[in-house]
Amino acid sequence: MARAVGIWELRQNLSRYLERVKAGEDLVVTDRGEAVARLVPAVSDGYADLSARFGATVPVEPLETIASRLSPPGRAAGTTDAWLAGSRADRAG
Repeated sequence: MARAVGIWELRQNLSRYLERVKAGEDLVVTDRGEAVARLVPAVSDGYADLSARFGATVPVEPLETIASRLSPPGRAAGTTDAWLAGSRADRAG
């Protein structure tokens, strides 16, 4: 479980808390008792670490490449844009 630390305390002892984070500890930064941020250790391969921690998958290609396969250029039939264009044409004509 992550340890909570207030903003004031963190500012006064930043080096000490950063050493703890580098050693692997997670910190939750609070402002008047409300969580506002989380400090976690940086890793060289952030995607792999996150996927391992949360059971997610990691893209093996750049996201732009994946997106271009999912949405072909132009407006495909059945999209909201196509439906709106058709309904506007019906009203106009």
